Amino acid sequence: MLKILLAATLLSTPALAQMQHTPGMQMGGAQSGVIIPGQMTMQGVGGSPLSEPGQSAFATIAEVVAILVADPETDWSQVNIDTLREHLQDMDRVTLDSVAVAEEVAGGIRFLVTGTRYVSLSIQRMVIGHASVMDGVDGWRYSGEIIANGAAMTVLVPEVDMAKLEALGFYGLLAAGPHHQPHHWAMANGLGMGMN
Repeated sequence: MLKILLAATLLSTPALAQMQHTPGMQMGGAQSGVIIPGQMTMQGVGGSPLSEPGQSAFATIAEVVAILVADPETDWSQVNIDTLREHLQDMDRVTLDSVAVAEEVAGGIRFLVTGTRYVSLSIQRMVIGHASVMDGVDGWRYSGEIIANGAAMTVLVPEVDMAKLEALGFYGLLAAGPHHQPHHWAMANGLGMGMN
């Protein structure tokens, strides 16, 4: 009886009802068994067909897999979901388990980001990659360096942007920029792309 009530409750939730009737979504064939975004093929953020930026690793992987399965041109010999999963782990570790301390420097802020053993390796990959990708965007200068137990990221901005930099802090800066979705898409397709 409890199982029936639980199933009925889950099936009647607004989120599930919306998911089942969302325009633009269609079921993949009987063989695929996945929901395929019907009109996502080349829309989305930054020329990428993805809309999920990360952190919800399962949702990101599910979105990638659905798009790959729906595309008859997918080169399965190049697909690498494990690499994408490892990157999403880095994103989770840095976002949830690191500590960022801000130090004012002339014209900006230096963020010292540290964590435990596994977290520190994720920090180093994320900070160095993010700094290299974002350097120069909107006139902001980024640099990253490895330090004990993590990495430091220095961001120099025009004086008019200093309040914005302070408000964003390290985690806001890490999430900034529309490069995450194209990066995740490239990783899943075995193209690498050195950005985070």
